[in-house]
Amino acid sequence: MRPNVVIGFVGSTLDSARLDSGRWSKWRPTVSLCMQEDLRVDRLELIHATAHSSLAHNVVADIAGVSPETRVSLRPMDFADPWDFEEVYGKLLDFARAFPFDPEVEDYLVHITTGTHVAQICLFLLTEARYLPARLLQTHPPRNSGGGAKGAGPSGGWSAIDLDLSRYDSIATRFAAAAAEGSSFLKAGIETRNPAFNRMIDEIEQVAIRSRAPLLLMGPTGAGKSQLARRIFELKRARNQVPGAFVEVNCATLKGDSAMSALFGHRKGAFTGAAADRPGLLRTADKGLLFLDEVGELGLDEQAMILRAIEEKRFLPVGADRESASDFQLIAGTNRDLAAAVAQGRFRDDLLARLNLWTFHLPALKDRPEDIAPNLDYELDRFAEREGMRVGFNKEARSAFLAFAAAPGSAWSGNFRDLAAAVTRMATFAPAGRIDVSTVQAEAERLRRLWSGVAGEGEGGSATGAGAGFAAGAGMPAGTASGMDDGLSGLVAPEALAALDPFDRVQLAEVVRTCRRARSLSEAGRTLFAASRTRRSTSNDADRLRKYLQRFGLSWGELGG
Repeated sequence: MRPNVVIGFVGSTLDSARLDSGRWSKWRPTVSLCMQEDLRVDRLELIHATAHSSLAHNVVADIAGVSPETRVSLRPMDFADPWDFEEVYGKLLDFARAFPFDPEVEDYLVHITTGTHVAQICLFLLTEARYLPARLLQTHPPRNSGGGAKGAGPSGGWSAIDLDLSRYDSIATRFAAAAAEGSSFLKAGIETRNPAFNRMIDEIEQVAIRSRAPLLLMGPTGAGKSQLARRIFELKRARNQVPGAFVEVNCATLKGDSAMSALFGHRKGAFTGAAADRPGLLRTADKGLLFLDEVGELGLDEQAMILRAIEEKRFLPVGADRESASDFQLIAGTNRDLAAAVAQGRFRDDLLARLNLWTFHLPALKDRPEDIAPNLDYELDRFAEREGMRVGFNKEARSAFLAFAAAPGSAWSGNFRDLAAAVTRMATFAPAGRIDVSTVQAEAERLRRLWSGVAGEGEGGSATGAGAGFAAGAGMPAGTASGMDDGLSGLVAPEALAALDPFDRVQLAEVVRTCRRARSLSEAGRTLFAASRTRRSTSNDADRLRKYLQRFGLSWGELGG
């Protein structure tokens, strides 16, 4: 069994007693510590002021009488002002750094019952930071509970506190619930299912709470950068981290001389038309959060001033001879490749380095097909709040829309903006508050026209056939009218098959046949993308094929493995 080493202060008041037999009826924390039947103290490192040396030696003598096996080492430590937090913490930190800890050989406890309140706080902080690799130890006087309860008599009682909160089930549960609440808050309560996206949101939640450093949100237009930035602000405000306002700036709208004035403000008379002072958006964001959307659109001069404002919290308004100050937190958003912009001389490399500490890439909607359903429900809720009218899908229409939305060729070039607009249109045209199949068909045609020519090479079908979820004519499920037997019926969900055009169904059937003939996913990918792969500098045919199969709920293991 490893020896127990206790570190603590002599209590100048609690540990003092007259040197007569009556002192043994008095509870004295340091002496009682060594009188516990269920706590073995092998060594006691006893810190004391030089002025209390006599008291410390009396305590050592009494400990020798009740616990002769305990070895006591006296540690003189003087403070010019024992209530000066900086001095006490500094000297205890020096003590901790010089102490020959060996956690592999000894167990350590820090006694926080004695000493000034400042000393007790400093011991707690040093233990929490693991400068003292120990558990906290508290002793308490006898409790007059009757019946000889544990802790009765001059020895009192004791308890140890392990600052590893994961050991405490109720606390750990509350921390987990709080973390889940923060993550759910950033997702606006949407029960997203994409594992990579959920991991990213968890990371953003931790960074938002623990760091004031800039965040860079990258992703295509409509991926949700603005909404996420506002949710981060609201999360920080709920944690009392930003008392100021949320200021959003679309940098793409800042052009020419007006950009400097809008961002940094100006003084009256600075230029023609400057009839009054203008504080500027950076000044407005003081003590709050500034969101620079499309930061890649800023000019190089504005970028230089933004960099200084981030690093020094100061900037010079247009026409001013004195600087202004603003202590803001920054989130930047962009749909551009900023590294490429740096290489082209359109973006400052030092600003990118400053923004790039915390960078998060928001995926496009088409890369999160499993999240379309929960976001569809979210948009219906938003429509109800906005219009005061609850609208829903009938079962067939909902299945049809989800199949269309997740189809290989559905470009979703506007991402969540496209989805929000689609829901608004369908809900507006819904007969009697229920979206039916004909309404979904009409919306699918609108989106196909919108996306015409947008879908990229290798995305699983042409734009014209993108997600064409219904057979021509009376809306009969594609592929069932002709009674084709292509081997898909046992693989793909009936509602997904019902939403496929013959064009898309033939394509999927050929992919399935190729996978079944191939020895590996990579071989199947090379076969299916044999022509297009020669036109690309890099290829990842297996990944392209895996993503294509996932849109139909299929995996390589079901087909070729």
